[in-house]
Amino acid sequence: MTLKTLSMDILDMSFSERVVTLRKQKSWTQQQLAERVGVRVLQIRRYESGASQPTLDAIRRLALALGVTTDELIFDKDERGPDEDLRLQFEALTRFTPEEKKIAKAVLESLILKHDANRFSATG
Repeated sequence: MTLKTLSMDILDMSFSERVVTLRKQKSWTQQQLAERVGVRVLQIRRYESGASQPTLDAIRRLALALGVTTDELIFDKDERGPDEDLRLQFEALTRFTPEEKKIAKAVLESLILKHDANRFSATG
């Protein structure tokens, strides 16, 4: 199984399933994950069983410990991020200089405003 396939499989899981799968990929026990996150092992068991939802701070620490983004940890694959056909372009933007990013952001905002204006004028 490739990393990309594995990543997509993880995104099809619930939060609790993601935590279990990511922990097991690292061959960690619940105790080891708890130590890395700074919570009690009982809390990791609750997260993994779905009996408890972590705080934002705990989500951040879980993501850091597991080596994923918080989005990957909590959102389904269709809930966040660009469409698949735009993903490479948005990834390329991360290599832009701050000035280039500012320009790209202004262009995108203009396109979004134009789209919204057209949509609202068509329905009004």
